Amino acid sequence: MAIKTLDSKIVYKNNWMSVREDKIERESGKQGIYGVVDKPDCAVIIAVDGQNIQLVQQYRYSVGDRFWELPQGAWESNPDAYHLDLAKGELLEETGLDAQSMTYVGKQLIAYGFLNQTCHIYLATGLTQKQQRLDNEEEDLITQSFPITEFETMIITGKIQDIVTTGAWGLAKLKGLV
Repeated sequence: MAIKTLDSKIVYKNNWMSVREDKIERESGKQGIYGVVDKPDCAVIIAVDGQNIQLVQQYRYSVGDRFWELPQGAWESNPDAYHLDLAKGELLEETGLDAQSMTYVGKQLIAYGFLNQTCHIYLATGLTQKQQRLDNEEEDLITQSFPITEFETMIITGKIQDIVTTGAWGLAKLKGLV
C-alpha cells in the first residue's frame, strides 16, 4: 500500500532526536497524519567471555526505574558513523571492554510504528578490560558480568525488559552464534 507524504514538519528537536509530523494521503484518498521519531542508528553489543555476558544498568527516566541490558547506544554527534565503529566505541565507553573479534549478527528495527532507528547487533569476543569512558548522561551507569544462564533467567522472569536486549540475544541464539 502506497502512502503519499503531503507535508512534513519537525515539531520537536533536541541533540538526541527529532519528532516530525507528516500529513499523508492513503491510496483511498483519505488523509491522516503520522508522528515519526527520527534517531540515528544504534548498535547493541553482546559481549561474551566464556560462559559470561557483560551487562550494563542505568536509570531509564522515561519509565522511572533501573534496568539491566546489553551495552548499546548511538552517536548523536556522529550519526553517520559506520556501525562497527559505533559498536566498538559503545562497548568501550559503557563497559571499558575492548574486543578482539566483533561478529555482525544483523540488524533490527526497534519500534517501527513510530521510530525509524535501526539497531545493528554485534557479538564481541576476546575481551580485554580497559578504561570505561562514560558520557555525561551515563554517570549512573554500572556494568557487571553475569553467567549466561542467569542472564537468560533474567529475561524469562522479566528482570530484563529491554526489547533491544531480548531481540539481539534471540537473533544471535537462533543463528547459533551464542
